[in-house]
Amino acid sequence: MGEINSTRTQKFLIILIDLFLIFLAYVLSFHFRFEKIDQLNWDAFIALTPWILLISLFFILMYELYSIDRKSKWDIIRNLFVATTLMLFLTMAASFLLREFALPRSVIFIAYIIGNILLVFWKLLIYSFVSKKGNLVLFIGEDDEYLKIADQMDFQFGKRATINHVNMNDSLEQIFKNICKVDYVVIGAKISNELKSQIIYEAIKNGKIVYVIPDFYDLLLSQSIITTIDDTMVMGVNPFGLTVSQKLIKRAYDIIVSLLALIILSPFFVVIMVIMKIKEPKGRIFYKQERLGQNNKEFMIYKFRSMVEGAEILTGPVLAGQNDPRITKFGHFIRKTRIDELPQFLNVLKGDMSVVGPRPEREFFIKQFEQEHSSYTYRSTVKPGITGYAQIMGKYTTSVEDKLRFDLFYIRNYSFVLDIIIQFRTVIVLMDKTKSEGRKEKY
Repeated sequence: MGEINSTRTQKFLIILIDLFLIFLAYVLSFHFRFEKIDQLNWDAFIALTPWILLISLFFILMYELYSIDRKSKWDIIRNLFVATTLMLFLTMAASFLLREFALPRSVIFIAYIIGNILLVFWKLLIYSFVSKKGNLVLFIGEDDEYLKIADQMDFQFGKRATINHVNMNDSLEQIFKNICKVDYVVIGAKISNELKSQIIYEAIKNGKIVYVIPDFYDLLLSQSIITTIDDTMVMGVNPFGLTVSQKLIKRAYDIIVSLLALIILSPFFVVIMVIMKIKEPKGRIFYKQERLGQNNKEFMIYKFRSMVEGAEILTGPVLAGQNDPRITKFGHFIRKTRIDELPQFLNVLKGDMSVVGPRPEREFFIKQFEQEHSSYTYRSTVKPGITGYAQIMGKYTTSVEDKLRFDLFYIRNYSFVLDIIIQFRTVIVLMDKTKSEGRKEKY
């Protein structure tokens, strides 16, 4: 357990230093802005400082700026830029709402620039130390599962990671010997619960961090209720889906957000429509397609058209590929930036979709996925969404099984706060082109 506690302590220290650097950025900003700092300006800053630090802490946690290992330099800088930009806007809003007009906007903006410089230097300094350390990782599971996840683990645990593999059929003695030699243990989803518990117990006893790829049974038990039958402890497992109060809150939020989004984005929609008419005068602007929503109820989804007219006349239902010739030139742009999805706020307003939820699929693919994964049907217990947990955690090319795990986790652990987190982290996804790349198929 020493390593786990040490990791938590390191993250706590990183957060404290982040907050100190943000505070320092404001102090330096005052010196850049004024030759002599007026007491009125300084008092306004002191009054706002708790709010500045609270806003900063919120976005540090939201975008996991405390986590340096298992991230690329681009991930670190991108997350940092998005977080500090949102901090800038919220700090300006806080100064206005709290009537602290004596704090000049120029000071806030200069602090934003200085803060970015200080934080980037600090993060890259930590990264240079972390990246030098190689990680030893042990994967315990079937061969086919190991082959599927090997490259992902290599990226997740760093370029210098060494991945060892033992089969679940190996002796416990051999597995336990390997556990003692590594930094991390990853357990595959196909291991029996009995063997899984033995491995987890041994890893924890040896102070190793364990990652478990969950199966449907594991997800079912998440958020279970601990109660008793007389003096016997039992775990109560609730059905999948949202409570009545959760549905009401979610629907009210969806209506407010979709209305605001459609009003704010309406000029932008006009620009997109004009460009599409110039690029393809004879083509339709909007694309409609039947999808299945909550309880597999059919509805018509709206998108800006990104493919040529009649893209599936010859092929039938086919998922988009990485170099798909059916996608137009302008279509490539709006797909990468997710602009093609924006008309779905109409679906949200109508009640067919939610802002956050599992992505809606076509009946053709749903029938296929349900045959391959019996738990796939549980996705339909909530409304589909414009963005979702699978979208921020995975990619377009993420396997159906892995996306299903994310979706079921979201449904099982739903909260209004989780929806807010997913929406903020969607901003990061929009800046990552690898998230929207299609499947690597030849045409």
